[in-house]
Amino acid sequence: MAETATLDALFTEVLDGSGPPRPSELIATSVFWIQHGTRLAGSTTVYRNRYVLVRVGQSYGACAFEAGELDPDTCSGASGSDLATLLRAAPLPLRVAALDAYLTETEHHRDRPDAEAVTLPAGTPEQRARSRDEAIAGLLELAPGSRVALIGVVTPLVVALRERGCVCLPCDYNLDATADGGLVTSVMSEVLEPADAVVATGMTLGNGTFDGILRHCGKRNVPLIVYAQSGSAVARAFLGSGVTALSAEPFPFSQFDSNPTTLYRYRAAHSS
Repeated sequence: MAETATLDALFTEVLDGSGPPRPSELIATSVFWIQHGTRLAGSTTVYRNRYVLVRVGQSYGACAFEAGELDPDTCSGASGSDLATLLRAAPLPLRVAALDAYLTETEHHRDRPDAEAVTLPAGTPEQRARSRDEAIAGLLELAPGSRVALIGVVTPLVVALRERGCVCLPCDYNLDATADGGLVTSVMSEVLEPADAVVATGMTLGNGTFDGILRHCGKRNVPLIVYAQSGSAVARAFLGSGVTALSAEPFPFSQFDSNPTTLYRYRAAHSS
């Protein structure tokens, strides 16, 4: 994948590319969405997550979305479409999921020589979330006291960052406070401006904020680490083009299984 400056440019590159395969040659056999709520032990926060999924061949593409952005009729109507149609005309979260499916089908994480496979052990939701978020935090190479903007707040990741001596600057559109009562802002600039590094969820791909974060980090030469269930293969395309490191977790996600599962860590210096 050539260096890509924006998400729109990546859509265009895939649609105009010579393949193989071309997106028009691949069919979204199944398009569906999942909604679930999670409250980890010891927390009063209920995370309400919604994902749209696109099945293509041996692969799934995924993207989180906000309430009201998609409905079951949109998904059922999209099932059976070719990927080029979805990439051009679908709502943004579905376009991202279709792009994720295409990029995964053409090159699985497991087949990439630069992907570090990390096995999350069997366990409770709390144990598995902690293992996942420790693996994400392990991608940071910062001195104690460094300020880390966290775009998309999950409690175990806040804890993992703090255990590494980082000052966590949390931002989320759906939370007002962290589990320990710390304030969470919904204004992204408030955490981006003072940050020494940025850790952002893949959901930023589906809500239109990813390009702005990418530009900000590029202008200030700030490391950008993406933790992606949403668009894990999409975020991978930006390694070395603004994304410093990536934790890629393709569907089915760790929260849907109590058995060992695998995520894949990338570092730009080791990616081609």
